[in-house]
Amino acid sequence: MTEDRTDAAGVTHTLLGRGAECAMVDKLATDVRDGLSGSLVFMGEPGVGKTRLLKYLAESASDVTILWIVGAQSELRLGFAALHRLLMPYLSRRDRLAGPHRNALEVTFGLIEGPPPNRFLVSLAALALLSEVAAEGPVVCLIDDAQWLDQESLAVLGFIARRLYADPVGMVFSAREHAGDLTALDGLATRRIAALDPGSAHAILDEAVSGPLDPRVSARVIDETGGNPLAMLELLSELSAEQLAGRFPLPRRLPVGRRVDVHFLAQVATLSSEARTVLLVAAACADEKPSTVWRAGALLGVAAAAANHAVQQGILSLEPRIAFRHPLIRSAVYDGATPEERQRVHDALATVANRDGDDDQAAWHRAAAVTTPEETIAADLEASAERAQRRGGYTMQAAFLTRAAELSAETRDRALRYLAAAQAHLAAGDGPLAEALLDLATPGLDDAGLHVAVQRLRAAISVFFSRHKDVPAILLDAAMRVEPTDLCLVRQILFDAMQAAIVARQYTAGTTLEEVAHAALGAARDPRRPPSGNDLLLDGFATRIASGYAEAVPLLRAAVAMMFTDEAAAHVDIPSTILGWFAADDVWDEQGRRAMFERAQAIERRQGALAAMRITLAGLSTSQAWAGQMNDAENSYGEAAEISVLIGVPPPATTGVLLEVRAWQGRENESRAVASSTADWGRQKGASILEIFALMGLTVLELGLGRYPEALAWGVQILHDDPPGFGNRVLPEVVEAGVRGGDRAAAEVALTRLTERATVAATPWALGLLARSRALMAADADAEPYYLEAIGHLAATAVRTELARAHLLYGEWLRRRKRRRDAEVQLRTAYDMFTAMGAAAFAGRTGAERRAAGQTRTDVPGVDNPFGLTPQEAQVARQAGAGATNAEIASRLFVTTSTVEYHLSKVFRKLGVTSRRQLASALSEGLEGHPGITSP
Repeated sequence: MTEDRTDAAGVTHTLLGRGAECAMVDKLATDVRDGLSGSLVFMGEPGVGKTRLLKYLAESASDVTILWIVGAQSELRLGFAALHRLLMPYLSRRDRLAGPHRNALEVTFGLIEGPPPNRFLVSLAALALLSEVAAEGPVVCLIDDAQWLDQESLAVLGFIARRLYADPVGMVFSAREHAGDLTALDGLATRRIAALDPGSAHAILDEAVSGPLDPRVSARVIDETGGNPLAMLELLSELSAEQLAGRFPLPRRLPVGRRVDVHFLAQVATLSSEARTVLLVAAACADEKPSTVWRAGALLGVAAAAANHAVQQGILSLEPRIAFRHPLIRSAVYDGATPEERQRVHDALATVANRDGDDDQAAWHRAAAVTTPEETIAADLEASAERAQRRGGYTMQAAFLTRAAELSAETRDRALRYLAAAQAHLAAGDGPLAEALLDLATPGLDDAGLHVAVQRLRAAISVFFSRHKDVPAILLDAAMRVEPTDLCLVRQILFDAMQAAIVARQYTAGTTLEEVAHAALGAARDPRRPPSGNDLLLDGFATRIASGYAEAVPLLRAAVAMMFTDEAAAHVDIPSTILGWFAADDVWDEQGRRAMFERAQAIERRQGALAAMRITLAGLSTSQAWAGQMNDAENSYGEAAEISVLIGVPPPATTGVLLEVRAWQGRENESRAVASSTADWGRQKGASILEIFALMGLTVLELGLGRYPEALAWGVQILHDDPPGFGNRVLPEVVEAGVRGGDRAAAEVALTRLTERATVAATPWALGLLARSRALMAADADAEPYYLEAIGHLAATAVRTELARAHLLYGEWLRRRKRRRDAEVQLRTAYDMFTAMGAAAFAGRTGAERRAAGQTRTDVPGVDNPFGLTPQEAQVARQAGAGATNAEIASRLFVTTSTVEYHLSKVFRKLGVTSRRQLASALSEGLEGHPGITSP
């Protein structure tokens, strides 16, 4: 491998051929010493020098605490195994953690019994523990062969790497390309390690060979290894001194490339049979403890001293834990053994684990030691799966259940275990494996009750793959199979079907939105219990679709009131959040809408429910944009996008919300690009609602730019489709675009519907939009009272964008009526509002209108941030100004207290304050003319 240079003072210098990579590592170490965090991912083929870079960091940063773990294939299905190895030396400090965090770690690592903790709560606990360790001195975590880490551990470590900021903690991962699922590391700074350049490769070969090295031999070695350091150095050991010097011919084919495994096995073949047995035990052993290997070897008739030969050959090291010289040797030893040899070794390891009281390891090794169905072992594996599930180790649970299914003698037992394994894989975020195992389970599950479970899981998998169009038909089929007396289950299934059908709309396969609505209306509620928020949402949307808007309003309004003002009734699941969002929009309830998202966000942060929180933050972002708080909208969207990366949600599923923010900001090119990608993805996945997001954003954009025919072309598509929420929101847009674009017929259709619905909803938001739209359609002599009414209603709401538009339209009308002084008052008001909120397109449109009214000077519109806070600083400032402690802020924002302290110190400097009380006052003062900054 690449060689470094160490001078007389013991200083390690840059590795040959890896100057850029060493510079990245050195910077990370410097940042950590300075109290900041950093992360790196090194990717490359086996033997290219990734591990050597980690070793370089460990040697050059001798003043930093190094935590080093290496991924092992044997642990790949053992949930949280790698995380346990990393944190094990510091678990005694868990008492310093907050109660929920301490409990999450203790349950996960099997120290106490309890309900399985949310993976993100475990992530926060691990983050907090590392922060505690780093408080005593800088720490760097080196994670080698990350492709062999269990998925739970990898997800937690990826989460930590993203959330670290102002803690002296660094994280460096190395991983093989195209090996294992590494999506948990997406978004981290990644460097692909290529083969060595010829100059560096020649220098390494020259240094590795003690005698003469013919340049032609060196060139051929480099050429046939592709400059892979490990392959080069291993190949040199196969050539004689005469061959290296060019005095004897080289073999026609050199043992390199894919033959590296064969080369390792050839080395192993020179050992005694006892030494090879020890190597196989070590390769199959999960814990790498020498004592485990020696005891298993003794059961196979092999003494511990048999390992000495492998140690002498440099294949194996024994202290502090058993380790192979290179991971490829471990793989080669295990894969190169015969099935019978592997079974004998696993049987011995099972006996050792059983004597140690490790039932899970014993069951796993016993299962690896048999090839035919064995119900006793299958039952033990099932028990191990239950223990893994209680610790939140869903990947491990799935592995135990899958192997239990394979060893099941009875068809039904096998099917049930495959079904449970599929559910565990889905919980672990592995949709493809979940679907494959469900297909294996289905033929053996033919009774009605199990059919319902199968169909519900199939629907959940479809949602995982964003195949929303398939979900309603699957769930309607499931609902028909439920026992008629189980009313709650029927309605729960139909609720999920309704949400999926509203998302898919015209793309729904095998049924229609109308059929789902009629099925819901025919599903009785349990008369013994009061209706829940979900009950009201289901009945409300079913009525809206099947019977009409007016009949649905009382149900939807009651649902919003119940779900988002009653703590006990608040839901944090995705279907409830989505339908609650659309219900609030459909009845123009902006107060209930904002209360919904803020309450749901608080609950989701406490529970670590990131999947639901992504939706909540997206909805909150639009509320903030409508309130003219574009900075806050950016912050909420940014956090929603970050969560999407964490949980593996594709970007187009979130960017639809960003589109409306960008449209208000007048960022035309970006808006059109986001609209195109969002709509394309929606069509591809059968999610009509994403196309509607795109259409709505484009409608707002074109109106801001004064392109009325284009705005009308986008808006009428929503008008004709009339989706809940969006169907009402687009009505005033179509009126304005139709009137200004010369299509009064379209405007009349929209105004008629708006009149019917706004009158029924009767909120200030609805009535204000109705009055504004009536003013646009009225004869000039009759318009003014409507404009004044609109401003009066909208001033009572938090929807500042719509109020500003009312002032703009009134000002435009006044200018046409030659009332220039009155027009300037309204236009100046609109201009100041749009400018302060950062609605650049509408500010530009208003400025043009002011110039037409005779105003010779208008300010350049832009976003005014009087404090210059970054999005992260703004989040911390708002929480601190509201009285939250640093620990509370850290918990809510999924960061460490050190990060909060770091941001807060910068906030204090920028605002010129020294206390939280002064902070709250400064933020409040910043509200004057600066709606982009919100008070706590």
